[in-house]
Amino acid sequence: MAIPKHIVSAATIVLNNENEILLIKGPSRGWEMPGGQVEEGESLKDAAIRETKEESGIDIEIEKFCGVFQNVSGAICNTLFLARAIGGEPTTSSESLEVGFFPVNKALEMVTWGNFRQRIEYSLNKRLHPFCIEF
Repeated sequence: MAIPKHIVSAATIVLNNENEILLIKGPSRGWEMPGGQVEEGESLKDAAIRETKEESGIDIEIEKFCGVFQNVSGAICNTLFLARAIGGEPTTSSESLEVGFFPVNKALEMVTWGNFRQRIEYSLNKRLHPFCIEF
């Protein structure tokens, strides 16, 4: 398969009934929101749902498209969605060493990789939707 010219990913900011955020702890980037690359023939929403389930064990319902963070030099478009947890159990995978729901303030302190914290903050601030951040 040829390497794509651009990579498109879909990530979710998932809230539970206590308005806690779902985070996964990846092997290289630490704590982050679940998400990953959109496969050929897959919609953004379906990719977000699939990636969240694969990485965390949590079933979700997409509530809203929030926006895009575009890494221009890296040719990567990261789409972000707000979602609600509707089932499943927190489960680790090869992509997640730990999985859990955390209060928003604690979750924001835990996320330290790149601009991932900013992605969560923008997604939680509905006044900023839709956003398109280029870096």
